[in-house]
Amino acid sequence: MYLYNSATHRKEEFKTHTPGHVEMYTCGPTVYHFAHIGNLRSYIMEDVLEKYLRYAGYSVNRVMNITDVGHLTSDADQGEDKMLKGARREHKTVMEIAQYYTDAFFEDCRKLNIKRPDVVQPATGLIDDYIRIITRLLDTGYAYVAGGNVYFDTSKLERYYIFNDHNEEDLAVGVREGVEEDTNKRNRNDFVLWFTKSKFEDQALKWDSPWGVGYPGWHIECSGISMKYNGEYLDLHCGGIDNAFPHHTNEIAQSESYLGHPWCPQWCHVAHLNTEGGKMSKSKGEFLTVSLLEQKGYDPLAYRFFCLQSHYRKSLVFTWENLDNAVAAYNKLLSKIAALTPGKGDVDPAALEELKARFTKAMDNDLNTSMAVTVLYDVLKARTTDATKLAALDSFDQVLGLKLTEKAASLRKTQAAAPAAGGFTVVCEDGGQDPQVEALIRARADAKKAKNFAEADRIRDELKAQGVEITDVPGGVRWKRA
Repeated sequence: MYLYNSATHRKEEFKTHTPGHVEMYTCGPTVYHFAHIGNLRSYIMEDVLEKYLRYAGYSVNRVMNITDVGHLTSDADQGEDKMLKGARREHKTVMEIAQYYTDAFFEDCRKLNIKRPDVVQPATGLIDDYIRIITRLLDTGYAYVAGGNVYFDTSKLERYYIFNDHNEEDLAVGVREGVEEDTNKRNRNDFVLWFTKSKFEDQALKWDSPWGVGYPGWHIECSGISMKYNGEYLDLHCGGIDNAFPHHTNEIAQSESYLGHPWCPQWCHVAHLNTEGGKMSKSKGEFLTVSLLEQKGYDPLAYRFFCLQSHYRKSLVFTWENLDNAVAAYNKLLSKIAALTPGKGDVDPAALEELKARFTKAMDNDLNTSMAVTVLYDVLKARTTDATKLAALDSFDQVLGLKLTEKAASLRKTQAAAPAAGGFTVVCEDGGQDPQVEALIRARADAKKAKNFAEADRIRDELKAQGVEITDVPGGVRWKRA
């Protein structure tokens, strides 16, 4: 298996500290708001990577942090804590905000068929660990106290910039124009390990420390959490490309200075999801969430399919038209699978292994999910039994997570229950009929086809007001009364 390594800027054979076992860390969300679908692209691809490692025979310990303190509105250690900002916005406590958006994040993950990591650790749960790490960094001269805060001294490193081939936009996060310079820092790139009230009097969450009442910086939490649950040797660290600098750069600096040896040899970064206007964010344009996709009638797994059609290291442009194209392809794929007959013929071991070889060849080549999706179509075209094809699709879907045979079985049931009239079926899950409801559902389908999403949303809201829940399925809609 070969993966592109952001730290060396080339594809390398994947190796681990302990043969057959992977210690994996993925940066989790800052839970001050809903995750947008650009954030979730990274989690989808990390999920595919973890599932493929298990598919390939590795045991995996995947650890994820939940940032509920310390992440400022500027990555240059400036501005207020994002959690405090969220609490003020919604007139709740920081912990209420953290719990609400943590639950929302994992609900989005469930809808996208993203497996929950083996360990999920909120940053606020390991304060003593961060204090211990910072104390050693001070004792060994890698950190200093200034203005009441504790800073990491980047001048002590032989090499600070690790991911220096990223574009200027990614690297300039910490040195944006207009960001006030922190005069406590000895060097521009130094970063805060521990903030005290000398800098933020109104911080909601504060703890006692040897340097004063305060709270940890954003970067130290990931090092502390990983060392506690992954051990001193991490095999694979993942995250979005925007985390490469300064977050991951600072993680490496403090972790290796603390440990005294190399920490993580393999770094995997997922490229941005962009809109036509540029990088997606929570602060500009339409706030694109999984819930919004559902409100517009999209199956979240169709968005997962949309992401898998592109390589994780390539920027992906989101438009509603592009998503519609992915939906059409996904539904067509499900329809072809639904046409297969379960139990028809025996599984041909040789044919199955040949198909698996094509799939692993694609995935072993830097997680080439677009080629792996192509293999799904190769399965459908293969000259072998339906039983063999379904076995192959089930096998590959352990990694791709598209619920292919499950959704195909549901489609098969829908088609059997109500033969399509004009190619579009409307089926009541409770077995009843309501001409007025069905007329509204068909009107909504016509509006979507005409790309009149405002009208489609209005009709969906009208149905919801009548207590009608609708679910888009390939070739039609299933509905029921709530």
